[in-house]
Amino acid sequence: MQTKLLNEIVKEIAGENAVGVMDIIFGKRDVNEFLIAKKMKMTINQIRNIFYKMANFGLVSFTRKKDKRKGWYTYFWTLETYRALELLEKRIEKEIENLKNHLRNRETKRFYSCKTCKTEVGEEQALLHNFACQECGEIYELSQDEKTIALLKSRIERLERQRAEVAQEIAILQAENEKKFKKPEKKKVGKNKHSGKVSKSHPTKSLVAKKVKKKRR
Repeated sequence: MQTKLLNEIVKEIAGENAVGVMDIIFGKRDVNEFLIAKKMKMTINQIRNIFYKMANFGLVSFTRKKDKRKGWYTYFWTLETYRALELLEKRIEKEIENLKNHLRNRETKRFYSCKTCKTEVGEEQALLHNFACQECGEIYELSQDEKTIALLKSRIERLERQRAEVAQEIAILQAENEKKFKKPEKKKVGKNKHSGKVSKSHPTKSLVAKKVKKKRR
């Protein structure tokens, strides 16, 4: 599920080849860029350009190591899955908001179109030009918004489902991280059998006390 969701965001940011790169480094850490270039059958500069685009949005992190003999650096890349899903969630939310605004306009306002030029204008602009197209002079026709409204609603519903999937994956990663960094429980200190209190006596002091008792006898 995560790879399916991440494909969209990396493709949008870094292009089609970024999907293949993401598949290679997904679930791994510090992957050698020369290994990635070999698997993708691309030059090292092409691979770095993809990673630089992804890095600008925090989708990947890297470490680098200098070749002492040749003097150049080799980069080792890691996909930041949590950050990528967060960014995807924000983009989906923004797109949903834009579509909802568009839907409100369609439901509350009138639009007119020119069948010849395939253009559409709002009611105010149509009225300003006496309902005549400025390009060809044809009379505007009232747009039939039922189909457009249905398409907008369908797209919003699809994005809402996708946002829920992304939120679920983020919650899973959060739970996994919390489990990793959860502090182990402190071990209970043994209690004195007779008093029920924690024994604080030093073993050496106890031994001395026993010797003193024997001498008195």
